[in-house]
Formats: sequence, structure tokens, C-alpha cells
Amino acid sequence: MRFIHTSDWHLGRLFHGKHLTDDQAYVLEQFQALVKDTKPDAIIIAGDIYDRSVPPTEAVELLDDTLAKLLLDEKVPIMMIAGNHDSPERVGFGSKLLARQGLHVVGTLEKNVQPIVFQDTFGDVYFMPFTYAEPALVRHLFQLDKLDSHELAMQFLVEQSLANIPAKARKVAIAHTFIAGSMESESERPLSVGGTSNVSSSVFAPFHYTALGHLHNSQRAGAEHIRYSGSLLKYSFDEANHKKGINIVELDAAGNAKIEVVSLTPKYDVRVVEGHFNDILKNRIDYPLSDDYISVKLLDTMPILDVHGQLEKVYKNLLQIERPYLTVAGKLQKPSGDHRRMSETELFDSFFEQMTGEKLTEVQSKVFRENLDELFQAEREAKV
Repeated sequence: MRFIHTSDWHLGRLFHGKHLTDDQAYVLEQFQALVKDTKPDAIIIAGDIYDRSVPPTEAVELLDDTLAKLLLDEKVPIMMIAGNHDSPERVGFGSKLLARQGLHVVGTLEKNVQPIVFQDTFGDVYFMPFTYAEPALVRHLFQLDKLDSHELAMQFLVEQSLANIPAKARKVAIAHTFIAGSMESESERPLSVGGTSNVSSSVFAPFHYTALGHLHNSQRAGAEHIRYSGSLLKYSFDEANHKKGINIVELDAAGNAKIEVVSLTPKYDVRVVEGHFNDILKNRIDYPLSDDYISVKLLDTMPILDVHGQLEKVYKNLLQIERPYLTVAGKLQKPSGDHRRMSETELFDSFFEQMTGEKLTEVQSKVFRENLDELFQAEREAKV
């Protein structure tokens, strides 16, 4: 059984105010060519198909066009689950009708999720789709108060699912979750506030391969056969050194997984350039002209007139300028930490302290986290 594992397309994404639909279409054309060349038995898209619950029209059109080509032209069935950025109801609309055409979509959480079964020369392979679900939603659906974390909720769903799969069958899990110890990036929306989103990789031990979504770096997660494919493109500057991938997986008769990671070539790369202003402006050997998406980190300590306008002559797609060593009134403005790597709670705590001169109390911090969780839940349109 050969299948392709991809995730986190984030169609409709904005990157520092720039629409990436054309960039995504460019890479998805390569993806379609890869499918044509490799002739997989199935395709997995492990969540975050869209970047937000109500995607722009052009993102919906791009997904429709891509899926149509994969299903109708290449005749490859597709399994797709909702991620934390998606609206489960919108993604899952018409799923029963679409399944007859080879598009298996799991949006909203249901009590008795059935596996999707494909056959090869060795027999059946059971694909179990675990759509993204808040622990509160799992608790409500199954009326179990003890499921108060992502790990307990996922463990329960896995145990429930195994009852629908023969014990010795080859099994593949599809999930959108955060495996403890994996590498994060700043472009990922946290699944929860307070660290309860961690799930142990051992939860997926019963499966011969686990196709994960959520984290944007292509990586293994606790075991060789538990994998994040990574996002379709680089969606933040701290992903500049990431290697984005598409996982081509082959299961043998015993369920052993052979994994090949294939990289697609973006229309424009994402890069961080560091140096002094005059060097970047004039030194074409060390700083060649580029159309890539660029973040410039200037080492100069003095103010510079029209710095963005001048650097745009070198970098057409200059999206960000950082001045960590800029002096103001003769004082060096030292960075107080990388705000991009701070959680929402840490950012608010820092802001609160700057405004009031005092740190948040435990009670205030708890109220903030509860309200933030409610906001994230409303964005995902979870009904609990």
C-alpha cells in the first residue's frame, strides 16, 4: 500500500499582509505532478486545509480545483480531516455524498467513527481519521468528565476506534495534534492555553503509521513511523531553515512503513538576511538581489532615513525589518526577548507589567487563560 501524507495547507494564508494563494497554487501544481508520477493508492491531508474557519473565496476555489484534478484526473482517493484552523461543519459538508466519489472528509466529531478501508495485494489497510476536537467537545459528546486534557481525550478516542479494527490488521492513524517534544514554530496557533495540549507519542503505538498535522516542520514525532509532514509552505520567518515535505509511505504485508520525504519548490523562498545597512545596500556579492520573501535584521545602532524604501531596491519582497540594536536618546535598546516565541499569556503578562508596573496575579492569569480558551473555541466554531 502506497499513500501520500500531507497537511497544513493553510489555504487563504496572509504572510505579513501578502496573499499567498498564487504561491500555494504554484506548489499544488507540483503536488499534482508528484501524484501523477508516484501513482499512490490514497492521499491523506491531516488537517488545517484552510487558514481560518471562514476562508476567502479564492482559497475555496483553489481547494476545489486541486481536489477535482486529484480525484477526477488522477483517480486517487483522498482522506481529509479538519484541523484547529478549520470549521468542522464547513469542511465536512456533503461528506457522505463525496465519499462515493472517493473524497473521505471527517469534519465534526462523531460518537462512532468508522475506519476508511482500502485494499492492496496483501489485504485490507484500515485508516482511522481523528478529526481535531477540543477535550471539552469529547467530554460533552461521550459524557465523561475525566477527559480534561488533549492526551486523555485522544487516548480515549484511539481506544474507542480500535474496537472497529481487526486486531491483526494493518492500521494507519490520521490526527491533528501536538506530540510532546516536537519542534514548534511561530506560525502555529496553540491548541490550548497552559500546556495541556501535549499528547504522548505512545498514544499512537497501536498503529503502523501515524499521519500527523498541526506542526509546520517536517519531522518524526517520538518514533520513526509517527510523522508530521510539515506545512505546504513556510509561513513565518522562523521557518526559514525548515525543510517542508511530502511523505510518501509504503506499507508492506506486515505493516512496516518505508517513508520517503519529498520536497516541493516554492515560487519564492523565505529568508532572513542579517548585516549592516550600507553593506546590504551596496555589496552585491554578499547580498545579491532577490525576489524571495525577506526579513532584514539590521546591526546598525543609529537611525536611518527611509530604511524600508531603500532596502526594497535590493529585495523586491521585503516584508520585515528588525532593528534590535537601534539607539534612542543615546541609549541602546536591547531586545527583551523574542516576542514571536512567547505565548499569549506571556505577551499579556509582559504588557500588563509595562502598563501597571505589576505582574499578573494567579487569579488574573487564570481569568485571562479562560477567556482566551473561549475565544479560540469560538473561532474554531466548536459546539459544546
